[in-house]
Amino acid sequence: MNQKSSGSASLLSVQVIIIALLAWGIFALMFFLLFSVPLPGQARPGWYSVTTYVLEGTAFLVAALLCFRNYGSSQIVSGRSVWLLIGSGMLSFFIGNLILGQWEIGWGKEPDVSPADVFYLLMYVLVGTGMVLAVASRKLNLSFLQILIVFGIGIVGAAFAWFVYNGAGDEAAFLFEAPAIAQTAPVEAPAPPAAPPTAPPTAVSPDAAPIIDPAPLEAPSIVAPAVTTPPVVPASPAGEAAAETAAADVPAWALELEKLFAPLGDSLAIAYVAGDIVLLMSATMLLLAFWGGRFSVSWRFIAAAAICFYVADMWFLYATRFVSDYQTGGLLEVFWVFSACLFGIGAALEYDLSSRSRRSSRRRS
Repeated sequence: MNQKSSGSASLLSVQVIIIALLAWGIFALMFFLLFSVPLPGQARPGWYSVTTYVLEGTAFLVAALLCFRNYGSSQIVSGRSVWLLIGSGMLSFFIGNLILGQWEIGWGKEPDVSPADVFYLLMYVLVGTGMVLAVASRKLNLSFLQILIVFGIGIVGAAFAWFVYNGAGDEAAFLFEAPAIAQTAPVEAPAPPAAPPTAPPTAVSPDAAPIIDPAPLEAPSIVAPAVTTPPVVPASPAGEAAAETAAADVPAWALELEKLFAPLGDSLAIAYVAGDIVLLMSATMLLLAFWGGRFSVSWRFIAAAAICFYVADMWFLYATRFVSDYQTGGLLEVFWVFSACLFGIGAALEYDLSSRSRRSSRRRS
């Protein structure tokens, strides 16, 4: 009786976790759909950026805790070190989000490179290693055809990333840019008014006074108004004080770190692309290696999470290179939330399946 009650409680807990994570992902999708595109002529409100960080950060923190729960369980089938690596990657992404949120929301800066990139890149290393170790620890040998598929997916992912990085933006960036308000068409001078028709000559009597024709009126010259930029209004003392206060809020060490990381922009972009390709190839390996069997369901969710992460990263790479004045919080960034939710669901399923497998083996013995 106790075993049945504990089994039902465990099943209920995994159901609650899955429903909560799915609800979180759906709520994030609805929020991004409703508020990610600002009204014409308006910028996104401050609460939108805060909410997007909360949605992403909470999902990755919950996923990290679920992975660490698997690491702490002696019953986990796939190996505790696998989940330690994946959980550490989730936590690393969460820390990176906290740092970037402080830069963008707390200090109002939008750096191309920041210390958050260190934790983001560490996430690729940890999660990618954990996913590869999950396949290696089960001693699953891929066939030659499966190896070709893995490398083929990697080549396709690399080619798509190259296309996004180099050639996708010039033709379609205008779809995401704000309309220019300062552009005006050249003003053409209107045509001068036509001269009034002259009356036909009439017979004039000799006694009549001579009629002196007035000088012909010249049409006034009309000059097209020059398109000038509005005069620069000097900033008020209050505005200057507010700017100085905002600049003073940024610590000196933060500004020094920005200068230190600034030359690494292109190198970090290439590192991100390489990390995405590793995650994509690892996800393909998981799908091929764990396609059948009881424990394949959890790893399918992990593979889907890696694919969602790749989609969000590709969008962010495109937006930061080709969308002018891009601010974080675009619609496709919701795939980061999806990725964290799927990582958490996979961890919860793995914990539940491992617990039930050990209980069933004890019953047989």
